[in-house]
Amino acid sequence: MTRGKRTQAAEIEVRLLREGIAESTHHVQATVADDRGRVLSVAGNSETATFVRSALKPFQALAVTTTGTLERFNLSDRDLAIICSSHQGRIEQVRQVFNILWRCDIDPSQLQCPIPPGKYSPLEYNCSGKHAGMLAVCQQLNFPLNTYLSRNHPVQKLILSKIAELLRMPAEEFIAAHDDCGAPTYFMQLGQMATLYAQLASGSSVDMERISRAMTHYPEMVAGIGEFDTELMRLANGELVSKAGAEGVQCIARVGEGLGLAIKVSDGAKRAKYAVAIHLLKQLGWILPSVAETLAERFMTLSEFKRLEVVGELSLL
Repeated sequence: MTRGKRTQAAEIEVRLLREGIAESTHHVQATVADDRGRVLSVAGNSETATFVRSALKPFQALAVTTTGTLERFNLSDRDLAIICSSHQGRIEQVRQVFNILWRCDIDPSQLQCPIPPGKYSPLEYNCSGKHAGMLAVCQQLNFPLNTYLSRNHPVQKLILSKIAELLRMPAEEFIAAHDDCGAPTYFMQLGQMATLYAQLASGSSVDMERISRAMTHYPEMVAGIGEFDTELMRLANGELVSKAGAEGVQCIARVGEGLGLAIKVSDGAKRAKYAVAIHLLKQLGWILPSVAETLAERFMTLSEFKRLEVVGELSLL
């Protein structure tokens, strides 16, 4: 990808105001890139690197869409949406994950994601859809099921090869670590994350277009009612693809325009990334003012006495 200058603009600040008085401050960096890897606008530094975490899930799903797995097991766009999800463990979401395993003739005991505290099954874990997708690919390609989380497993090598191809980088240059669910995640620059999302929604790939369509058509599967990704995609009427990652990562793409936005909160605060996303989407013109207001009421007004204020803008290059 095209590398930007070291520092393009000041970081964005998110201030927690208690009855109008600043109590805490979060520092946030953000980057917009196009599907050719060109960094278009920045707050902070587009070369800031962090683990992409669950924002990687739509690209891990490429292993499902490019191998005939969907067709062989008659999996639907609703199944694909849950494969890309960080879900709430609601009954309809858990049933969707189970549906994938049932169609692929895989016992749920093969899932190697954790069992959430107070729950009874790994099906209820927020990453279970992703794991079910990986197992489905293993069943399709006759890969071993019991070691599917190993970095050297063929399904993980396949996923990494897809990501490396999109970013035009050798696979061996990626820095990997285990996510909380046990699957590999990767250390990436914000510009690279924004580029991936720009490609996801550009319409240039049938496989990624199907992933994008599944997420926007079934946003309640991707996160859940009341969650940021779900509410943003519902209100945007299919024009935005949104996926959160842990530790302050948020990625969003503008469908059909080949543009992606990546956000990282330095201290990992979830509340700050949502506030910045709303602020920047309004600045970019990706959402209507009425949509921004609706989202702000849900994600920036924290209580009767507390609200979030965003200070700063993206700087055009």
